Amino acid sequence: MSKTILMTASVLLALAVALGAFGAHGLKSQLSSDMMQTFKTGVEYHFYHALGLLLIGILAVSFPSELLKWSAILLTAGIILFSGSLYVLAVSGIKWLGAITPIGGLSFIAGWILLFLAVWKKF
Repeated sequence: MSKTILMTASVLLALAVALGAFGAHGLKSQLSSDMMQTFKTGVEYHFYHALGLLLIGILAVSFPSELLKWSAILLTAGIILFSGSLYVLAVSGIKWLGAITPIGGLSFIAGWILLFLAVWKKF
């Protein structure tokens, strides 16, 4: 479990850097300032939660747990749903994608709560 989480975190962190660079250099002249800010928000949350996923993977090495597994799944889903919807919204302008973003936010919240419960249960 921890190997998969750590590998997923590594890929998602590399992707966050790549998307951040793409936004800063490839999209800056293409997007309005509002849509550029939307894209940046996606990158920020992507990065923060991929770092959280890395932390969960490190914890899972010593303390494997179903709660940690589900925390990792929910943070990954949150990155896809929250940040992914913001990326697509920013580059496409498709406004209804904004309805998906809160589902990703709820996934983030649930993932962090499960991390809390895993730590609380272990110690």
